[in-house]
Amino acid sequence: MSKVSVTGSKGVMPTVIETIHELNLVHLSDYDGSWDGFDNGNPIEGAEDASETLVTVRALESTLGISEEEMAPGRLPEDWESRLEEIRTQINDLDDQRNEVREQLRQVDDRIDRVAPFADLGIDLDLLSGYDSVDVLVGEGSVSEVEDALEEAENVRAFDTFTGGDVVAIVAAPADGKPAGTIDDALVGVEFSRHEIPETDRGPRAYVGELEDERRKLETRIDEIDAELERLKHDEGPFLRALEEELSIEVQRAEAPLLFATTDRAFISEGWIPTEQVADLESALRDAVGDSVEFEELERADYDGHGHAHEHGDEGDGGHGEDEAEAPTESPATKQQAATDGGTTAAGGAGGASGAVTMDDEPPVRLDNITPAKPFELMVKMVSQPKYSELDPTLFIFLTYPFAFGFMIGDIGYGILYMLMGWGAWKVFDSDAGKALGTIGIWAGVFTVVFGYLYDDIFGVHMSDIGIHLPLAGTLTKGLQTTEWAMLWILLSLVFGLIHLNLGLIAGFVNELSHGLKAAIYERFSWILAMNGLFIWIFTHNEAGSAGLPIDTTASETKPDFLVGTHPDAVLYEFFGFAGLPEIVGVVGLAMLFVGIVLVGIGEGVAGLLESPAWAFGHALSYLRMVAVLLAKGGMAFVVNLLVFGAWETEEGYMSFSFFQPPAAHDEAADITFEGLVWIGLEGSVLVMILALLAALLVFVLGHIVVLLLGITAAGIQMLRLEYVEFFQKFYEGGGEEYEPFGQESGPQQAQQAD
Repeated sequence: MSKVSVTGSKGVMPTVIETIHELNLVHLSDYDGSWDGFDNGNPIEGAEDASETLVTVRALESTLGISEEEMAPGRLPEDWESRLEEIRTQINDLDDQRNEVREQLRQVDDRIDRVAPFADLGIDLDLLSGYDSVDVLVGEGSVSEVEDALEEAENVRAFDTFTGGDVVAIVAAPADGKPAGTIDDALVGVEFSRHEIPETDRGPRAYVGELEDERRKLETRIDEIDAELERLKHDEGPFLRALEEELSIEVQRAEAPLLFATTDRAFISEGWIPTEQVADLESALRDAVGDSVEFEELERADYDGHGHAHEHGDEGDGGHGEDEAEAPTESPATKQQAATDGGTTAAGGAGGASGAVTMDDEPPVRLDNITPAKPFELMVKMVSQPKYSELDPTLFIFLTYPFAFGFMIGDIGYGILYMLMGWGAWKVFDSDAGKALGTIGIWAGVFTVVFGYLYDDIFGVHMSDIGIHLPLAGTLTKGLQTTEWAMLWILLSLVFGLIHLNLGLIAGFVNELSHGLKAAIYERFSWILAMNGLFIWIFTHNEAGSAGLPIDTTASETKPDFLVGTHPDAVLYEFFGFAGLPEIVGVVGLAMLFVGIVLVGIGEGVAGLLESPAWAFGHALSYLRMVAVLLAKGGMAFVVNLLVFGAWETEEGYMSFSFFQPPAAHDEAADITFEGLVWIGLEGSVLVMILALLAALLVFVLGHIVVLLLGITAAGIQMLRLEYVEFFQKFYEGGGEEYEPFGQESGPQQAQQAD
């Protein structure tokens, strides 16, 4: 990215703005008002009118329900002002009519709600009011509780109740000398919902019928108005979309001076542009205004392809020559800029210009990843846009997130459903974020299918158990019934975690190089040494003294049996014949640990030493959550199938589902774990059998839906936590500004973060 400056008189400013806008390459810098004698510019004449008209157009589009994705812009006629006024009048009139009819419909619905209970009661409404000597009350409540309360009330001389549906009408005469209205006092403590009696002389059923007829007429009128608005949308939508685009461009151009530094007669505009297109910008400006502006390439922030920003400059060729100067001449302002941004930028000697930086801002960031990884940029931006001097972690997430998700769920059936859910989200959502989320779901489903195939699992059932035998299926096992596999996954999860953490630390080391090699060693390389040294020692096993030392530095006797060694419980030896690293390697690991901790102490002091247990050991243990999710989700699917099909335990201790015959039919001596809902009703009546089969179907469908959804929350969120907390913490800071070139109304471009 290159920082460029355009300086000229206000007379050519509109032409310069139009040229930059059409080129659509410059990310404009916002002048902060810090110069003496310079202020932010004022919008070009006509900006306010264009902005008001744009607001009107967008309001009309909102009323008609016009979206950018649904409708393309048409051609804009010359007499668009009169046409817009005509359309505005029509749409506003129809919208006002619709709002008025909707209000009338709401009032009718309210009246129906008030009268409907009286229709169930079946008493004319004029008979329920207008009495002086008795109280009449209508509502909903328990008739027996109401009557008990009235019988016990001293203020009530006589009463009667009438019921219809859930509605109760109460007629009560107060005791001698007691005023009317005492019925409410008698019902205190009784749950009774009172209905207001409508004032009408019509029968309630007839009145409700009239109101329903009126409601249907109002609904028909709303449908007619909606149809007319839909016609306007179809006929005038392309015109409104074209007008919106034209006005958006006009407003954007007119308000551009707000970002400029201006005086009464001159302006200065600065911005960032991809370095290889600086010449295109200068050429376009020269073609438009000739020598009426001064163009400079102020500084250049480059990316060396290894994720590390560095500085360089050009001399005497306008910043566009092939040969780059090794030691560019920097102005004091440039040196100050380079100091504030960690040395990521440098002055350019464009055309002999001074290269003085005026608006102090960081280069904007544009991301460019391989096509399959692009949707995962969403997960990065959920935290923050990367800084220009930082590595983009998108590719790391693409390589690790779907893989870990698939490992944790590992089921062909669930994987297919995840893919379908992702595809559905991709189809339904119009936004880039929604489509990215759907694509991420598809990738997660793909790896879930792959691991499910290796686990030989489909909805928690081994395909081989139902007679389906495929090559390589069952190569892996989740470890629900075989402890060795579960212990292996614990170890391999640690290995995955170490690889993941090392990637983060190495990325952090590269990022810290922008602050110098010394800072990178103290801040990140120290932790690389400490963490890897510790785990090298942990995976060390050999006979004491084999390294020529008088003590057993491996401490093999204190390590868990499943970790290293040649005994039967050592899973790495059982699966791979690996007993552990040689003792001399463990000695090197201890030395690495010691040196790493010393560097941490020097670089970060006491605070770093206090954090060393977490960084060197605790963060890697966080990855054991992957095994927890794997076993938990596998166990839940197993339980669902156990309840449905039943299972029996063999003499070897393995449980097998009973798909084709009851558990007891497999072996008379078999230990039946559960008979299964499918088989439980065979010995009963037809009704019991039907109920049992319906229950089995309900448990199977709802049970696997629960496991499916919990898989998203468990595997998805847990791996997201590992990415954000364990991985990002090692190198990622974020806080960059997204590259948004002036002239692009539909959103920021996304390309390479460095040129």
